[in-house]
Amino acid sequence: MVGLAGYANGSWLAGMAASARAAIARGARRVAAAAALAVVATTPAFALIEIDITQGRLEPMPIALPDFVGRGSDAGVARDITSVISADLRRSGLFKPLDPKSFIQKVSNPNTAPRFADWRVINAQALVTGSVARQGDGRLKVEFRLWDVFAGEQMTGQQYFTASDNWRRIAHIIADAIYERLTGEKGYFDTRVVFVDETGPKNKRVKKLAIMDQDGANVRFLTNGSDLVLTPRFSPSSQTITYMSYAGGQPRVYLLDINSGRRQLVGDFPGMTFAPRFSPDGRRVIMSLQDNGNANLFTLELGSRKVSRLTNSASIDTGPSYSPDGSQVVFESDRAGRQQLYVMGGSGGGAKRISYGNGSYSTPVWSPRGDLIAFTKMSGGKFLIGVMKPDGSGERILTEGYHNEGPTWAPNGRVLMFFRDVPGAQGGPQLWSIDLTGYNEQRVPTPSFGSDPAWSPLLN
Repeated sequence: MVGLAGYANGSWLAGMAASARAAIARGARRVAAAAALAVVATTPAFALIEIDITQGRLEPMPIALPDFVGRGSDAGVARDITSVISADLRRSGLFKPLDPKSFIQKVSNPNTAPRFADWRVINAQALVTGSVARQGDGRLKVEFRLWDVFAGEQMTGQQYFTASDNWRRIAHIIADAIYERLTGEKGYFDTRVVFVDETGPKNKRVKKLAIMDQDGANVRFLTNGSDLVLTPRFSPSSQTITYMSYAGGQPRVYLLDINSGRRQLVGDFPGMTFAPRFSPDGRRVIMSLQDNGNANLFTLELGSRKVSRLTNSASIDTGPSYSPDGSQVVFESDRAGRQQLYVMGGSGGGAKRISYGNGSYSTPVWSPRGDLIAFTKMSGGKFLIGVMKPDGSGERILTEGYHNEGPTWAPNGRVLMFFRDVPGAQGGPQLWSIDLTGYNEQRVPTPSFGSDPAWSPLLN
């Protein structure tokens, strides 16, 4: 359980806006005009910088994060919290945490205004200060302040009360608050990823369902490896997943509540190769089922177990994914001779082909923002991860390799995670992330090999 309280917001002034825009070059734009900034007298007007990370390479914003202040035994936790916040911001590709060796001021009291001139000298455009204090009941009080270095104003601040073993999650929550205040968009750090952990020789892999924080920490196994598990999918509205298990040698689909550990059998589905995906409201799932040698799309109401057909074609229709509002479905089909992407209404009906590039397309996933569809593309012997608009325009390849597959979106729709196979006798799948610029590609650590990632909604 996390309790929080907020400090009064400060302001972004024009100097900070201009400096931030210069620092992130063409990737940032002013989105608030002076006439639209009328607020109550106690809160100064501010200019919001919105970072558009969909175009070009970005110059990350310099930000200073001195170690949070902690007394006695809490000093170590304070340093750890600072380290996690810094790592989150750095991995986003939008921020450049400055080397602590360059800091002139040593922050000893985060509740007083810093010496802004000392931070301007080292070109810090934003500054984060904070503290950790243990309460009488054993809980931690963690507080932070985000400062506009050029304007000399506090931008935001919060304090949180939490159990001492929950410090890492507090760090992710703070990183999200900083990300949101500086970009105008929700963060994605306070999230989890469910994936398939793979161990053992290549021809006899043991596959377990596992879950971890988005940065690879706090790995926990959800199954014991006795049965083959595949393609976990997160509900967009809760901490529930669906996955496929070959318990008894037959494909069965299960629902698993991550928090309670309660598992529920959805049904036996012979011939199914991918687990279903949830509808946006989490009340039904959409799936592909074999039907007289073909594969068609169906929905299943989780409450009533009512099954409804969406497609009826003499082809292989599979890999369906809903748009965020549930009004449309994207899927892959070989009805044109090879796998291509199609979009139809959420209740079925006529489907429109949207992919026309060279190669074949698979594993489409609609962005939570609704503006893009991610996919795997096979062309020229390579597996590529890319995005396109829902009408098929604006196709962009973000990364390519020996075998890339299975993109999944961060809840803010700005970052993708996927798995990449490493060739060779000792090779295997690894998890990677990439943002929409295509430049910020990073390995996501897992205990062993990992495949089939699925990103959770924000926990908070």
